[in-house]
Amino acid sequence: MNESLKDEIKKKQGADGFIKVTDNPVSSLTSEQKAILNRKGNELFNKGRIEEARRIFITTGYSDGLTRVGDIYKKKNETLKALKLYVLAHNKTKVEPIYEKMAGIISILLQE
Repeated sequence: MNESLKDEIKKKQGADGFIKVTDNPVSSLTSEQKAILNRKGNELFNKGRIEEARRIFITTGYSDGLTRVGDIYKKKNETLKALKLYVLAHNKTKVEPIYEKMAGIISILLQE
């Protein structure tokens, strides 16, 4: 992506781009509580109860769980939902290709 365009987007939208990221892990949870919740989230995920698992993973900030739920959204072509979870998971490997695709779309629109 053009570096100046990337810098302009960051200035206008903040470091998180177009995704409003307000969901932060609950800081008052102990490590033990997080582990229990993450196990429950993994159990729900494995049973296909993705939305319930997503809520738990957001609460605990469990990056692997957030990424796996994001992958489910991406497979369903719900890219913006996936992007939000990847951002929350701090998964740059998954975020960058989506940002690149968005920048390409914006470039095409600006040329028209």
